Amino acid sequence: MNVWDPFGTLRAALWIGGGQWAGKSTVARLLATRYGLTAYHYDYHDARAHNDRRIARRVRLGEPVADADPEAVWVNTTPEEMAGETLAGFPTRFEWALDDLRGLVSGRPIVAEGWGLRPELVAAIVDSPCRMIVMVPSEEFRRRQLRELPRAATFHLQVSDPERAQRNRIARDRLVAEEAVRSARRVGVRVLEVDGSDDAEVVADIVADHFSTYLPLTEDHG
Repeated sequence: MNVWDPFGTLRAALWIGGGQWAGKSTVARLLATRYGLTAYHYDYHDARAHNDRRIARRVRLGEPVADADPEAVWVNTTPEEMAGETLAGFPTRFEWALDDLRGLVSGRPIVAEGWGLRPELVAAIVDSPCRMIVMVPSEEFRRRQLRELPRAATFHLQVSDPERAQRNRIARDRLVAEEAVRSARRVGVRVLEVDGSDDAEVVADIVADHFSTYLPLTEDHG
């Protein structure tokens, strides 16, 4: 893997991977606010800034430029197939995230979060597995997030069977999260199951304690 890092950003980065709806973005935001870190939100860049690269790659490989038909992707594909395709695409998408991070310069560490920051990929570029934590929701917390978060509970694409599409998406996300746990255990990365019994501030405390060796001192935490 290409780890060229002209500004030393990757060497000082902290990583939060894991499953959808575990609170990764919220925790990264809280840590950034507390410690003056720079937060990198993988999902935001992957859905927006990386789209041109995605199209260019399809052209280079002779693949259709347009996204696949939502009906085929979300209704007529099994969750297992969806998860397999998602996992297979993560290495390429991770390289795009690394390019983003190489271009960032910060006087304090960068905390990068997102489900595409897979343990096996991050482990290959860090000096210690302690620079990463994997957050996954318990099944009950996942259900609660799906009930309470509008963006989680609604399927926005036009398909013939939105309820089935939503079930498929949830099952895919569960499978991808389970694979993140297995991968983390293989490479020695800590797994934190979030069950909703603690609020976001407490979860951020736990993650901050895990990263304590690498976090800057503050008046409140130093």
